[in-house]
Amino acid sequence: MIHIVLYEPEIPQNTGNISRTCAVTGCHLHLIEPLGFELSERSIRRAGLDYWQYLTVNTYKNWDEFKSRNEGEFYFCSTKGRKCHSEVEYTNDKDLYFVFGKESYGLPEPLLKDNYEKCIRIPMKGFVRSLNLSNAVAVVVYEALRQLDYPDLSAEGNLTGRPD
Repeated sequence: MIHIVLYEPEIPQNTGNISRTCAVTGCHLHLIEPLGFELSERSIRRAGLDYWQYLTVNTYKNWDEFKSRNEGEFYFCSTKGRKCHSEVEYTNDKDLYFVFGKESYGLPEPLLKDNYEKCIRIPMKGFVRSLNLSNAVAVVVYEALRQLDYPDLSAEGNLTGRPD
């Protein structure tokens, strides 16, 4: 199982887009407070559209509460990461948790230092600060899913009205 962890997210539209990615991929979403918005805000629900009923989302008061309630393989996604996200070999042996920081400055330095061997990054030009959070989540999630051979996802579409 793949889990997306948002550490103190600030922008409701990003969290809404990420919730939609989680719903269509079967990933669980974990939100660590404080949040920069209310979960009931229209903007977050609008970005998730009609996918909310397919989403598993949990909220936590802080990192310690989250960590005490979840076990698995944790990866910390940051521009300061040591390895490229696609260099890691993801497996189904344990639940996979991808932790992303707040939009304004990412994950706290002490958390990154304590988990430096598990810090991953997405390659990009050095003069750009970072990708949009929801885009970064999608890139990492789909790389992990690709390596796991897209478990429980539709492998092909169905074009209606197509002559066979």
